[in-house]
Amino acid sequence: MAAVPLLAVAALLAAGAAGAHSLDEPAGAVAAWRPEAWLLCLLALAAVLYTTGLAHLWRRAGAGRGIRPWQAASFAAGWMALAAALVTPLDALGTRLFAAHMVQHELLMVVAAPLLVLGRPLAAWTWALAPPQRRRIGAATRWRWLAAAWGGVTRPVTAWVLHAFALWAWHVPMLFEAALHQEAVHVLQHATFLGTALLFWWAVLGGDPRSPRGGFALAYVFATMMHTGALGALLTFSQTVWYPTYQQAGGAFGLAPVEDQQLGGLIMWVPGGIAYVIAGLALVGRLLARPDVTPASATPPALPRSGAS
Repeated sequence: MAAVPLLAVAALLAAGAAGAHSLDEPAGAVAAWRPEAWLLCLLALAAVLYTTGLAHLWRRAGAGRGIRPWQAASFAAGWMALAAALVTPLDALGTRLFAAHMVQHELLMVVAAPLLVLGRPLAAWTWALAPPQRRRIGAATRWRWLAAAWGGVTRPVTAWVLHAFALWAWHVPMLFEAALHQEAVHVLQHATFLGTALLFWWAVLGGDPRSPRGGFALAYVFATMMHTGALGALLTFSQTVWYPTYQQAGGAFGLAPVEDQQLGGLIMWVPGGIAYVIAGLALVGRLLARPDVTPASATPPALPRSGAS
């Protein structure tokens, strides 16, 4: 039972890594709903643990306490985005259309990941445990090495670098083609995209807006919007097909391969950029709404009353 939160994290990452491409399928097969049973089980595990923990928390602390209703709704929306990316025909369509593949990746990185982070899943999953296990988990979070490791990977600069490296590295033609043709590589690609996106959004959205780190989060969102937009622009304006696998597959859907690639670049550039703008505006709202607390030491001493003898 003490491993339940870790199991739930693994379930989300494994779900994000699932849905390997099958290039041997006929073009007509892409419209079929054929989710893997084990993938559905992983998604169901994450959802059941969250709702169980949420029910326990609200029964103990009161409805809406600890995890607010809008946070629970955020987790539900993120879970549905994850399911839409992996268990609908979109996954199979990604074997034929580069643009569909980009929709899938954007759902994982800029829709599902931030919504899941806002839903505070670790807190909910921990409350799915019995009280003795919760106390053990709480004690484990105070281990210095664990706190240092978690603090290191969730520092905004570290999370930003990891996510940016994953995004650009996996779009190198050699690695992207390997992911299209080898199931293990494709699983690693999706796990890396979702995992680094979760770390990035945790670093950006999970901090205290009253801390200096809260102010810097806006800069990292802006920087991410710029470099992802640059990659999308490169794909959009390129007259050369980067990925030979789509050279013939795209023509089956009425798009020339270069048009398919340009559409995929636009999807990364424009809708993806809008998602970062929305996140940036939300961060600005948090910064403007934070209370201005004046330290007691900054309060000037009272002046002596005039006329005192």
